[in-house]
Amino acid sequence: MNNTLKEELQAGKRKTAKPMLWTSLVSMTMMFAGLTSAYVVSRRRDDWVSFDLPPSFFYSSLLILLSSITFYLAVRFIKKDHVKATSQMLLLTLALGLGFGFFQFQGFQELYYQGHVFAGAESTVKSSFLYGITGLHFLHAIAGLIVLLIVIYNNFKGKYSSSNSLGLELGGIFWHFVDLLWIYLFFFFYFIR
Repeated sequence: MNNTLKEELQAGKRKTAKPMLWTSLVSMTMMFAGLTSAYVVSRRRDDWVSFDLPPSFFYSSLLILLSSITFYLAVRFIKKDHVKATSQMLLLTLALGLGFGFFQFQGFQELYYQGHVFAGAESTVKSSFLYGITGLHFLHAIAGLIVLLIVIYNNFKGKYSSSNSLGLELGGIFWHFVDLLWIYLFFFFYFIR
């Protein structure tokens, strides 16, 4: 393949990457909007049981917010060709993301030990919704961690610079989406009982 064709393919990828990502994020948003709408409608049921969120979900919320800040800083640093600072911020983002996962798991355990289970005779409509929706978000967070690991690998291989930061930016957009989605879900479950 000649260089001109390679350059045209690369330019095409750069032009379509962000719109394709935004399209997928909109579809994921619609899915969660549908699930939270079903939750709101189901609150009118006679067998609805309200309960508080576990404290671990508060901690995980703080960690994922901080991780979005560090990812944002990583993108800012690479645009100034500060590769070392970018690497540090990406590794800090990874640590905060793993901390988010840890506290999410702790939150699920706290729910279970309080008698709030996903399915079975002891389950409630609210607990099933809570596990289902937050579990689905947790799968997206795992995908975000995989994306983050790929971004970190590519950064250590020297693939990003001020003139070529698209992969880092795309990873950041997905990470911020997972963050904002969790914050929305957290406040949703906190205020809509």
